[in-house]
Amino acid sequence: MTVRSEIRRARPDESIAVAALIEEAAAVYRGVIPSDCWHEPYMPLDELVREVDDGVRFWVLEQSGRVVAVMGLQRVRDVALIRHAYVLPAQQGRGHGSALLARLRELTEQPMLVGTWRAAVWAVRFYRHRGFSLLDPLDAGPLLRSYWSVPARQRKASVVLADARWTALHRGI
Repeated sequence: MTVRSEIRRARPDESIAVAALIEEAAAVYRGVIPSDCWHEPYMPLDELVREVDDGVRFWVLEQSGRVVAVMGLQRVRDVALIRHAYVLPAQQGRGHGSALLARLRELTEQPMLVGTWRAAVWAVRFYRHRGFSLLDPLDAGPLLRSYWSVPARQRKASVVLADARWTALHRGI
C-alpha cells in the first residue's frame, strides 16, 4: 500500500485538528520544561487563532488524508521564524519534521531563527542536525524580546537557533 504525503498550507477549517495535534505532541514537554511554564491545554484554540492573526502561517504534512505534522512560518521584519513545530508522537522519526522544515526554507530567502525550550534537547538536536547553529545565550535573550512575543519566564528557559543565512549576516556580532 502506497502512503501518500502532501505538504500544504493549513486551511482555516483545520484549526481544531491543528490544535489537537499540537496538544498531543506537546505532551512531551510535561515534566521537562519549567512547571510554571506548563499549562493545559498547551495551546488553546484561541491562542492558535491569535498566532494566525499575528502572521504565523501554518503548514501541515498530510498523510493519507490525516494531518500528522505542523510547522509555522512567521515573517518578522528581517527574519523568518519557525514557530510551533510538532509531529504526532506515533509519526516521529519518519522525516515529517525534516520535510516541513525543508519546505519552509524554500518559501523564504530571509534568515531563519527558531526558538525552543532549552530543556527540549531533542528539538535542539533536530535543528542542529539540519544546519542550524545554537546561538550564545547572551544573544538569545535580546532576540527573543525583539522577534517573539513570549513571556519573560519563557525567554529565560529558551534558546535560539539560527540558519546559515543568519550566521553569515551576523558573524562577529
